[in-house]
Amino acid sequence: MPELPASQQPAAPQPATLPPAVRDPRLDVIRGLCLVMIFINHVPGNWLEVFTTRNFGFSDAAEGFVIMSGIAAGLAYGPYFRAPMRVRTGLSRCWSRAWTLYLVHILTCMVALGLAAASVRYLGASEIFLRNNMAMVWQRPLEVLIGLPALTHQFGYVNILPMYLVLLLATPFALIAAWRWPGWLLAGSVALWAAAAWFRLGPPNYPQSGIWFFNPLSWQLIFVIGLMTGVRIRQGRRLVPVRGWLLAICLGWLVFAALAAQVPAINKALGETLWALREATNAPWFLVAFDKTYVSGPRLTHILALAYVLSALPVVWRVCAHRAAAPLALLGRQALPVFALGSMLCIGAQGVRLAAGGGIWLDLVLIATGLSAQLALAAARQYWPKDAAPRA
Repeated sequence: MPELPASQQPAAPQPATLPPAVRDPRLDVIRGLCLVMIFINHVPGNWLEVFTTRNFGFSDAAEGFVIMSGIAAGLAYGPYFRAPMRVRTGLSRCWSRAWTLYLVHILTCMVALGLAAASVRYLGASEIFLRNNMAMVWQRPLEVLIGLPALTHQFGYVNILPMYLVLLLATPFALIAAWRWPGWLLAGSVALWAAAAWFRLGPPNYPQSGIWFFNPLSWQLIFVIGLMTGVRIRQGRRLVPVRGWLLAICLGWLVFAALAAQVPAINKALGETLWALREATNAPWFLVAFDKTYVSGPRLTHILALAYVLSALPVVWRVCAHRAAAPLALLGRQALPVFALGSMLCIGAQGVRLAAGGGIWLDLVLIATGLSAQLALAAARQYWPKDAAPRA
């Protein structure tokens, strides 16, 4: 449960508190880095995958992106819900953003479907329609045409925005509680996370069975912690103070997780230990499992430990403030269009790999081309001249 700093000392930056007018460079840079890793991971089997965080711990870039998005939402929308007279404006802004996310998701799905069809038609990569939850398109087309706009049928690798949309719809109520009853908000969020896993609750799929892969009832805990972090920044405080003993515990957990991910013997021993622990104590399954849909215990504690360490070490601030990190910061500032474009391009890149058979050089070209396109889009959004509104 980390917090971003709120004062910027040019000579020796410290992880204290940050005035709202000063933007913490880590917010954009780390979110941009998450977007890069998400794109790489969304072209499965490529050579660069081995360098992303999911190979060095229990969580991956998706958890990082969600907690950073929660922080950003807390910073952007939090002040509207501190005073009752501004709640109406805050509601409008949050829900307008949610509607934008819905439109972007539908567009992303349609373009991804078109790129998959083009891969089959022009590259002969018919296998792509057996992946990414796309088989239903030709097996049960009418039901899919109902499910896509209803958000009950989601293609793989383009399915995180519906979860984020639901979280934004709930954001006004969470922010009202964050200012007034933060303890109750956190307790309720933890209870909902546990109940969702215990009773297997979540928005339903259609026409398939089951629930959403990114279950908002579970992922809300990461997002809410991010929201509370953003609110605490606005208050000039940390959500969790920097303590040497806590930093040591978090660092130890991160090192152990990296070893478990890289060393098969440690991974096996961990699995056996968790299984034995559950058998001996009858602990709830979601505390010891490695489930992404329900954000189970190891994944949750890993992303919180990582976020705490990144917020507590001054060197992270200095690295993110360096001009060499500017491209990542640019991606992070334009997160929604960058993520949408990356989600579309990853489907096309998958089709090319299926047709060409992969290879290191092809992987490098595909990833470099996709990231360059995303960076170009971010730059255009950030720096393209804004024309004045035309006069009648």
